Amino acid sequence: MKFSPTLTLAVVMALAATACSKTDSDPANTNSAAETGNKEMAIVTPVSENPFFTESTLYFHLPPFDQIEDSHYAPAFERGMEEHIAQINAIANNSERPTFKNTLVAMERSGQMLNRVSSVFFSMASANTNDTIEALRSEMAPKLSAHRDAILLNGPLFDRIKVLHEQRDSLELDPESYRLIDETYKDFVRAGALLSDKDKETLKAMNAELASLQTQFSQNVLNEVNAKAIVVDSVEELAGFSEGQVAAASEAAKARDLEGKYVIPLLNTSGQPALSSLENRALRERIHKTSLSRGLSGGEFDNRETLSKIVKIRAERAQLLGYENHAAYSLEDQTARTTDAVNKRLATLAPPAVANARREEADLQAMIDAEGGDFKLASWDWDFYTEKVRKERYDFDESQLKPYLEMNNVLVNGVFFAAEQVYGLTFKERTDLPVYLPDVKVWEVFDSDGTTLALFIQDYYARESKRGGAWMNAYVSQSRLMGTKPVVANHLNVPKPPEGEPTLLTWDEVTTMFHEFGHALHGMFSNVNYPSFAGTSVPRDFVEYPSQVNEMWADWPEVLANYAVHYETGEAMPQELLDKVLATAKFNQGFATTEYLEASLLDQAWHQKMAEELPDADGVIEFEANALEQAGVAMDTVPPRYRSTYFSHIIGGYSAGYYAYIWSEVLDADTVEWFKENGGMLRKNGDYFRQTLLSRGGAEDAMTLFKNFRGREPDIQPLLERRGLTAN
Repeated sequence: MKFSPTLTLAVVMALAATACSKTDSDPANTNSAAETGNKEMAIVTPVSENPFFTESTLYFHLPPFDQIEDSHYAPAFERGMEEHIAQINAIANNSERPTFKNTLVAMERSGQMLNRVSSVFFSMASANTNDTIEALRSEMAPKLSAHRDAILLNGPLFDRIKVLHEQRDSLELDPESYRLIDETYKDFVRAGALLSDKDKETLKAMNAELASLQTQFSQNVLNEVNAKAIVVDSVEELAGFSEGQVAAASEAAKARDLEGKYVIPLLNTSGQPALSSLENRALRERIHKTSLSRGLSGGEFDNRETLSKIVKIRAERAQLLGYENHAAYSLEDQTARTTDAVNKRLATLAPPAVANARREEADLQAMIDAEGGDFKLASWDWDFYTEKVRKERYDFDESQLKPYLEMNNVLVNGVFFAAEQVYGLTFKERTDLPVYLPDVKVWEVFDSDGTTLALFIQDYYARESKRGGAWMNAYVSQSRLMGTKPVVANHLNVPKPPEGEPTLLTWDEVTTMFHEFGHALHGMFSNVNYPSFAGTSVPRDFVEYPSQVNEMWADWPEVLANYAVHYETGEAMPQELLDKVLATAKFNQGFATTEYLEASLLDQAWHQKMAEELPDADGVIEFEANALEQAGVAMDTVPPRYRSTYFSHIIGGYSAGYYAYIWSEVLDADTVEWFKENGGMLRKNGDYFRQTLLSRGGAEDAMTLFKNFRGREPDIQPLLERRGLTAN
């Protein structure tokens, strides 16, 4: 998941990262991006026609998607930055003594135009990109980096903040205002405010180069995904695919003018969904090897040199700022705090995860041998034989579920139903509000008292113009200071079926839908004063926690029974099938945990080194292999969930932070136990979780929020049991 913070004061801290962190978007026809983009950006839009120049008059300030054109972005960015800098300079050069109102509050109010254009542009760069957007993204990355530095390295502005920070105990502030001073001061110091003028110039150059390199890395990943889609010549090779999968592959080929052939698009992860069903072992091998080769097999989209430059500059920048390495810098403002804490957690989980994966590996090899297969299990066999073992052990084929998991029904009678039961929310589709594509829907969300809480935008279908994965973003964030209420969006990548066919989900897509809606709830329930603390503006290793908690309702019996009905007959999913879903919860967890930990450990390996310890482009593959071997997680049959050259998370907003998912899951598993201990799906439980934690955003320390809710420190035992990492 990727979330988008409010871009007022938060724009200062997140703007450069936001410009480069939407790292899995999938541009169409990007080979001509520079030519097309430059031509389009030359268009000058009259002031009166640019919808970003004034605040949206639509309900809840929903962006006027029907009026926004690509030519509007560049002028709005330029004017937005100019306006923001003028506002910041007015604050910094104010002749009056610094006060909380004329400095911190004024900063929170600044940058509204830049906020408007940024929230839409970076959402479209992920959800519906094109050549013009991609070209502008490359052009804007260093400019936005320079804009960020112009604020965070503004000496007179920092002097005012410093005065207020020193006086904060005597200012009689409410707790949230006190925290705003504290966090703002820390942000400026971490950004280099205490450096000498010479070092500030060096830092600015580093930041600008990083912004460009990160965008380049991102675009290479996206281009390579499209370029390396698997072309299949005959339908016979697709044995094991359902009729719907064959039809989708045929449609994908037609879209590429490959009539009579079949195309299997690649997803951003190492593993690919097709590997679980394709019977043709040679095709499985081709798909998986192609996936694993992205960014490191030569050609114009090779990412090794770009990756090497990024991690070296990050290491040098961290040392310039007074830190041992980039991970130490990055983790300082997370709940983990230190590299030692992260290393200890990962080292604790790795041995039992690998041991479980080895047992699963032996089970799969036994299945191959029992069938008379004269070969050793390879990584491209894992998913295929996992499904065979699952079926044999549990008499359960996951494809049996899909007829009971129609997408709209899962949303309305599953995701929305759970939110109604736990939090009292209700939903109404708004067909009168504009959207950017016909498949996108807008829902008005009502609180338990009947008042409107938020707008929710649903964008679930995959397309070539959309990055891989799933994420939440906010177009408008809640703030009592600004008088705004949330407009939040969820994005998935569900393959769109042929016209007239139902959209049937996998179980993983169902849990993803619940997960992303957990992020949406975090944004919608926000009840804070300042935009900088709104919604998901929390540490990276805390932000996944509320969304992971919301996954619990996917297989909660009351919820599952409400949405798991056959799309044709309306009959409920048989109880025995429901039981099998629950019985297989820990199945294949050795693999799932190991591939995740491998990626997390790679992230730390790249970011816990000094610049001179990091490899050049030709040493990237060896560095990756050595890191996995030294951590004790190297398995030929279980590659990392992401290899380094297409690991978009760590080049974007999760650098040295991919551990966050497992870190947050400790809190999540412990919270699920709390719900069970207190009666489960009860309104009083939901209201308590909302009041003590979900509504607070970043207005209080994240771990303090958890302890306020749970009444104690988190317990890791529920996570170990969930993932089958306890002793057998």
